[in-house]
Amino acid sequence: MQTVVIVIHLMIVAVMIGAVLLQKSEGGGLGMGGGAGFMSSRGTANLLTRTTAILAAGFFITSLFLSWHAGYSRAPSSIIGQPASQSQPAGGAPISAPTSGGILDTLKKADEQQQNQAPSGPQVPRSQ
Repeated sequence: MQTVVIVIHLMIVAVMIGAVLLQKSEGGGLGMGGGAGFMSSRGTANLLTRTTAILAAGFFITSLFLSWHAGYSRAPSSIIGQPASQSQPAGGAPISAPTSGGILDTLKKADEQQQNQAPSGPQVPRSQ
């Protein structure tokens, strides 16, 4: 579903860029010249203006739908309150909960625990 809407969105964008570039501006733009056409310059300007407005509305609708669809199944999560099984470092030593302080103290203790463990092989030197 999302892929179909993205393809439609991109087609609307491409056509809207073309419609905007064809419109006559004060400097002439790409819509200048011509004279012999199936419509007068006034009719062409009205057609391009309406087309651009319809394409802009389609662009906004598809943009809103894509943002709604992306956030529809998203569940809120916290990086602080994860279970111990998910937040254990690769070394296997569990991180104890801080008795005082906040997340910075917890991260500092975790870094100290990783430094105290014996390295399993050659490692890149860390700056301090």
